[in-house]
Amino acid sequence: MNNKRKIFAVISVFVLLALMGLATWFVYGWLSSFSQEGFRDYIRSFGAWGPFVMLGLQFLQVFIALIPGEFVETAAGFAFGPVLGTLICYIGVAAASSIVFLLTRRFGIKLVEVFTTPDKINELRFINTEKKRNYLIFFLFFIPGTPKDLLTYFVGLTDIKLGSFLIISLIARIPSVLSSTFGGHLLGVGQYWDAVLLYAITGAVSLIGLMVYNKIIKRKKG
Repeated sequence: MNNKRKIFAVISVFVLLALMGLATWFVYGWLSSFSQEGFRDYIRSFGAWGPFVMLGLQFLQVFIALIPGEFVETAAGFAFGPVLGTLICYIGVAAASSIVFLLTRRFGIKLVEVFTTPDKINELRFINTEKKRNYLIFFLFFIPGTPKDLLTYFVGLTDIKLGSFLIISLIARIPSVLSSTFGGHLLGVGQYWDAVLLYAITGAVSLIGLMVYNKIIKRKKG
């Protein structure tokens, strides 16, 4: 029975990987086919259903974890403005993070290995044993430039509760989501230089954040 369960789990992971790869190819190709104005017109052509289409894209972005989050968040701000765009992104992130968390709890490390190497998984094992684990998770999700969606898969391997994880990660994501959606809004209203300045600042902070993240990983490995 145990062997059958293992075989079923392996097959399920490979099927999930194939579906995610197909979804990534379709969504990325579809989004790339639009100009900025064309994308906004297309989303708005759905009328009242437009926000739900955008919500679905945000959900897929987190779930697939291979499409850059800033890309979709900027699109949400461009199409719906900073307030509604941020709300849509947050609902999508919360829903997708919950599903990812529960799937990881169900399938374990085999699912995480779909998205990253065993070495990367070993680098992050300290999160599970860290005494101040919740503070560390908040810090990693707060720092711009860290692979937050991949981290969501790994956090499912720890013993943190889903509710606690959602509260911590959603609060920590506020700066990165706001900067992306507001930047998209600036592009949408034609304030291009303001958008360039915002993205330049965000990019610089992200670079610093990524350097800090790598230092943490190296220190914990040492």
